Amino acid sequence: MRYLHLFIFNIFMVVSSFAQQISNVPFEQQTEISWKGSEKEYVSSIWQHKVVTNISIPTLEVFASENPNGTSVIIAPGGGLYALSIKSEGTDVAKWLNKKGITAFVLKYRLVPIGDAGVKEYSKDSRLENKVEQRVGEVVPLSIADGLSAISYVRQNAETYNLDTNKIGFMGFSAGGAIAIGVAYNYTSENRPDFVVPVYPWTTVYPILKAPKNAPKLLVICATDDPLGLASGSIELYNS
Repeated sequence: MRYLHLFIFNIFMVVSSFAQQISNVPFEQQTEISWKGSEKEYVSSIWQHKVVTNISIPTLEVFASENPNGTSVIIAPGGGLYALSIKSEGTDVAKWLNKKGITAFVLKYRLVPIGDAGVKEYSKDSRLENKVEQRVGEVVPLSIADGLSAISYVRQNAETYNLDTNKIGFMGFSAGGAIAIGVAYNYTSENRPDFVVPVYPWTTVYPILKAPKNAPKLLVICATDDPLGLASGSIELYNS
């Protein structure tokens, strides 16, 4: 009985260590954009849910399934590239995928630097013509680079997490969906996703292009009556 308890304890520790593991994603430093202070996590009174802002160092948080089937998904939460809806479009999704036997990785990608003002700064910028588009346009290439680097990291460490290197997907919500689209257009043989799942993707932040010859499988999800008017872009992406 003692050995059984030790076995169960060891299994629990392995699963727990995966679920709590946070790894830095390799990235190239740049000087065009500067962040003041560290990232912040809090419940936004404006958006009514938990968010993370001011991310300057990309990371991955691992959520391991108790019954892994070899498939993995990197999740990019949305938030207008000013914040991440880290729970509703991140950790909650990861836990749901875990129940399906899928190992999930929640990606914190680089965002527009907004300091202590948090989501309030997004609300302020949104009232100024083209201000959001300008600031987002500066950071989105970095965010896409973080997504591609995350795929490379997962593929290089597949053996550690008992993953199939040919079943690595990338899923993104809203602005995270734009990152998923960017990933699907800019991959190399090393960081090619095996499938992408843009969920109500923000398609105006990254143009819809002709699908590459070796395009990954694509599943687009969006409601016809999406309140932000994202359905038309999702249809355009599907048609492409």
